Amino acid sequence: MKVSEEYYDEIFEFKGQWDMPSSCGLKIRQVDGKNYIIVTELYQDNPGTSVTYAGKSLAEQVCQAKGLNLEECVYIECTPDTNSKLSFYDEEYYAVDFDADIQHKYHQLSNEEIKSILDHKVIG
Repeated sequence: MKVSEEYYDEIFEFKGQWDMPSSCGLKIRQVDGKNYIIVTELYQDNPGTSVTYAGKSLAEQVCQAKGLNLEECVYIECTPDTNSKLSFYDEEYYAVDFDADIQHKYHQLSNEEIKSILDHKVIG
């Protein structure tokens, strides 16, 4: 399952669980003064922790590397479309609220919502 490069502007190396070397796709966009961090699961090209399991630690590592304040960012996880017959590998984007309870932690974004974010200025 190779992830198309259209899903990321760069490969971001991070420390996963137990400091396991890990990587994800990364895009950062700025919309109306707010920064959107979009991390994409790379599946077979990620030797370590998935973006979902890395969670807030990954968000903090991206912010530190890019000089951003997490409090001023919206963190989004992407499962990219890999043209698999399994619906688990369909394209989906989730905004993550690290302070919410587990039931409200993830909010799936519509195609229109993510398109409006991706169409904005690239920062990084």
